[in-house]
Amino acid sequence: MNKKVLVVDDDPDVRLINTSIVEENGYTPLEASDGEEGLKMVKKERPDLILLDVLMPKQSGLRLYRVLMTDKSFKKIPVVILSGIAKKTFLRSQKALTEFGGASVPEPEIYLEKPVETEDLADTIKKILG
Repeated sequence: MNKKVLVVDDDPDVRLINTSIVEENGYTPLEASDGEEGLKMVKKERPDLILLDVLMPKQSGLRLYRVLMTDKSFKKIPVVILSGIAKKTFLRSQKALTEFGGASVPEPEIYLEKPVETEDLADTIKKILG
């Protein structure tokens, strides 16, 4: 069975490019256009990897990442953050959410700033999923 990769991004062009990269490398792509839809897909499909944008409508990637990292049933799913915002900004936002009563969240293992080179994303996916 092919490993599943969930691409969560509100930009349809970015989703298309990223799902194409996933498919070209032998994995099954899943898509979500915001954090809310992404969480539903995670619960339903149990992907092997999540490629997550940060700035999105409805539920941001910040909040989805927080849910994934603090819920025991999702904690083991690797998450690659793909974002146009700097990693420092992301980490400051996570710290601010923690200060408002949220649980502490681990720093993302892989944080790629957009635009991401096709080869770099493919290599990252292969490194994680084998």
